[in-house]
Amino acid sequence: MFSGPRRRLRRLAAPSESPVTSRQGAPPGGGRGAAVAGGDLVLPQGAPPGRRPGESQPGRPPGGGLAAPRPRGELRTWPRSFTHRLTSPLPGVRAIARLAREGRLRPPIEALLQIPELPFEPGPAPVVGPGDTAVTWAGHASCVLRTGGLTVLTDPVWSRRILGTPVRVTPVGVRWEDLPPIDAVVISHNHYDHLDAPTLRRLPRDTPLFVPAGLAPWCRARRFTDVTELDWWEAAELPGPDGPVRFDFVPAHHWSKRTLTDTCRSLWGGWVITDPGGSRTYFAGDTGYGHWFGEIGRRYPGIDLALLPIGAYDPRWMLRPVHTDPEEAVRAFGDLGARVMMPMHWSTFLLSAEPPLQPLLRVRAAWEAAGLPREALWDLPVGGSRVLDRDDRTHGN
Repeated sequence: MFSGPRRRLRRLAAPSESPVTSRQGAPPGGGRGAAVAGGDLVLPQGAPPGRRPGESQPGRPPGGGLAAPRPRGELRTWPRSFTHRLTSPLPGVRAIARLAREGRLRPPIEALLQIPELPFEPGPAPVVGPGDTAVTWAGHASCVLRTGGLTVLTDPVWSRRILGTPVRVTPVGVRWEDLPPIDAVVISHNHYDHLDAPTLRRLPRDTPLFVPAGLAPWCRARRFTDVTELDWWEAAELPGPDGPVRFDFVPAHHWSKRTLTDTCRSLWGGWVITDPGGSRTYFAGDTGYGHWFGEIGRRYPGIDLALLPIGAYDPRWMLRPVHTDPEEAVRAFGDLGARVMMPMHWSTFLLSAEPPLQPLLRVRAAWEAAGLPREALWDLPVGGSRVLDRDDRTHGN
């Protein structure tokens, strides 16, 4: 249904950033590697965000272009901390105290009446033809992506409850027993709502896992045998029936933490997955709005499908650096130069204070205000699926 020239949003300046937090284990103070002054991150002079002074861009080959694929499963050594990759400081005592004082951790009681209205429409998996890419939204950041003849799970969370978070408000959109054989899993970062150990335990231990730098030891400790960890702008390939499918790890405006002692010990980011015919899917994982979207769009032109987060954004003063709100997600879509956007990271776990239905209503309004074609917004219900075929026509259930 969507054809003709790609339509791009006017690039807008990134909003000013403020101290950052996450729903999982916000540390009581800033991290190492950057100083905080007046609420702004102070980087060493001449060092762009996400890089130490004198450090070349991670994974960028000499002369530019895309990096050659790395061997799968290689053992690698990483720095003790990735704090220098932060684009905003971690929260301090004042930010935590303000959050506690305001009491804005969850939606107001009256807003919970919206929960029965959250869209949940599970359907059969779509039929995928040669060269097609299909996506099914299982909920939150968990998608079943079928591309290049492979079935890939993104940040799979099939658990009813995750640590430190109320029970999910919509069921999983796809029953585990109804999934096709899983060919690969991509993980964006180690927060509990994206890296769910009980769900991963359901997988065969030889399932290929593609994870951020520093996360392979966690996976191997759980007896996974095919684990590939990548730095930003690095890639690996997985054989498919039509040829190799490429997995590129790309930056995000976020952070990592899973225990009291591992703040930013592993990296965070998104994935660009390219099938043998050149069809590209971008999975953003968890991220705030910022300069990385434009850079990703320049390095990976022709993104067909962008899976972008739209929820867990209120209060804005605290969550802006790490979670895009609906309007920022639409802006990021324009920066990427993508063709179709599927909103995610909402309607599953109530991680912040906005009303449950608000992300959907705001993303639709922002899309219309930007003058974008309605058929290019795949605002799926949990359990919904769509297919992107080679003729730029979309269809689904």
